[in-house]
Amino acid sequence: MKGFLIMAELPAHKRAKAKAAGRSGKTEVPLTRKRRLDAERPKTAIEIERGGTTQALTKAARRLKASPKPQKVLQVPQKDMAQGAKAMKNVGVKGTVKNMTNTKRRSV
Repeated sequence: MKGFLIMAELPAHKRAKAKAAGRSGKTEVPLTRKRRLDAERPKTAIEIERGGTTQALTKAARRLKASPKPQKVLQVPQKDMAQGAKAMKNVGVKGTVKNMTNTKRRSV
């Protein structure tokens, strides 16, 4: 594929996915159109976005929207929580925005 850049996954992102999935969940869950969701629990879809750009947060919100799970969580660094909530609202996803340490949450 011409012009397509594949980046290696950082160990911190891998750890965050495993922690979010927990014992009963899975990581790298396939979605439609060759997309993957970071983590999934029996009732929850979890997307972790550490990038912080509006474009990356919007793409993460779209991946959440494609999931059939009833609960959707976007996990971002604390400084990006407002931006993450705005991205979810723009895409039309109802759910929760949490910081990376799970100490703060914001409903959308």
